[in-house]
Amino acid sequence: MARLEDVFVTEGIPALTFIQPPNFSDIMLDVRRPGKPVIVEGQSGTGKTTCVAKIIEKLHGQIPVTYLRAREPKELERITALVSERPAGIFVVDDFHRLPKELQIALADLAKAAAEQTNDQSKLPKLVLIGINEVGSDLIQLVPDIAKRTGIHRIKPGTQQDVASLVARGSEALRVRIPNGDVIFAESNGDYWLTQQLCQSICALNNVLDTKDVIEDLSFDLVSVRSRVVDQLKAAFYPAVKEFCRGQRFRPSNDPYFKLLRVVGQQTASVVDLNELANANPEVRGSINNVKEHRLGDLLEEKPICARHFYYNQETKNFAIEDPALFYFLKHLDWNALRSDCGFRDAKKDYEWDFAISFAGENRELARAIANNLETLDARVFLDENYEANYLGRTWGDQFKRIFGQDSRLVICLLDVHHNKKVWPTFERDCFTPRVKDAEVIPIYLDDTAFVGIPSDTHGIMFKKRDWTENQIIAEIVFPLMERLN
Repeated sequence: MARLEDVFVTEGIPALTFIQPPNFSDIMLDVRRPGKPVIVEGQSGTGKTTCVAKIIEKLHGQIPVTYLRAREPKELERITALVSERPAGIFVVDDFHRLPKELQIALADLAKAAAEQTNDQSKLPKLVLIGINEVGSDLIQLVPDIAKRTGIHRIKPGTQQDVASLVARGSEALRVRIPNGDVIFAESNGDYWLTQQLCQSICALNNVLDTKDVIEDLSFDLVSVRSRVVDQLKAAFYPAVKEFCRGQRFRPSNDPYFKLLRVVGQQTASVVDLNELANANPEVRGSINNVKEHRLGDLLEEKPICARHFYYNQETKNFAIEDPALFYFLKHLDWNALRSDCGFRDAKKDYEWDFAISFAGENRELARAIANNLETLDARVFLDENYEANYLGRTWGDQFKRIFGQDSRLVICLLDVHHNKKVWPTFERDCFTPRVKDAEVIPIYLDDTAFVGIPSDTHGIMFKKRDWTENQIIAEIVFPLMERLN
């Protein structure tokens, strides 16, 4: 007699319902070959870790194997020790992509050294690295001449036949018949974990907890099964999702993280390139473009509860939801209810920037100080020098028309005689003065110069100081601007 949780397994490694990927034997050969580094990559839910665990199980007793997880602080210390101590044996490093770049390079160099030894009795450690898509090509970029010596294997989602085989094996063990295999495949999209979870939920809904005495036909409707799965996952994931959506410092109008996560949840794959995602979704392009440079990385560094569930590589712009359970949860989350729970106001437009700063070159240092302090409070700020690389090959005129004219929630203008005389500040004023009537321009008066298009009684901030301090900027400019934004 078999128990339901041992047949359709959602935690741990399945014994009865494990499906070998087509390249299982190829991976096995590379794993047991002395010295040769092995990389196993693939999107979440494809069974990378389970596949390697099954291979280790088959090799049990032949070769000593140590399994290390990059997410675990104690095991991270042991991974670091591999580089300095270089012990013999096979070492499986899971979530390799989460390691610091310096440690990735050091491990790649170690893997190369081990691969170059022709002696089967190599005393150097053999590395098996597991990570998300492209971890292999990323590693080769770090140490280019490791490519020919490394076995790189990508595990793809299961086919319809694979999913049908998994369901059939579990059904036979429990002596049940689960209908609508096509529906299960369409819902799981070949994700092995999700297939296991759906089948387990279908059995539980039909009160099947152990092997039946006689074969039983089960019934289910997808809506009920889906709702059951999402409810079961809410306690584990909802707090982290809410924290992510609210950003570093909550403001009712500061919702780019919410918009990013919602559109990621609509994708077919849980690993996305944020550059491609922004280009494919113009309605949230501004939000994605503004957090992808450094704010998203800062958020994950500041909030460990988010970093446990979300991964971001700021260099490659790859954002990943590594747990297939979380990805499924996001796909079927009530986003309107979450938005309300987070406390966001409904916004008619997706602004790329909270503030765009217009200034003359003589006031660049002041503009930079304002921008830096606003960004510390998690505001999205356009300061030209921070985004020059983004607009290479484009004309500044077209970009300024867009940024100062429509894509910033508010415009900050540092007004003085220099702003009045210089060409580019004058061009910027032409872009944003039509917004003065809508109270979307905040003047910071540095002297008494008058400006066409900005009435003299336009309420702004008086800051006629030649020698200013950081504390003065924060108290007299930054805090009032943040209050206005909110």
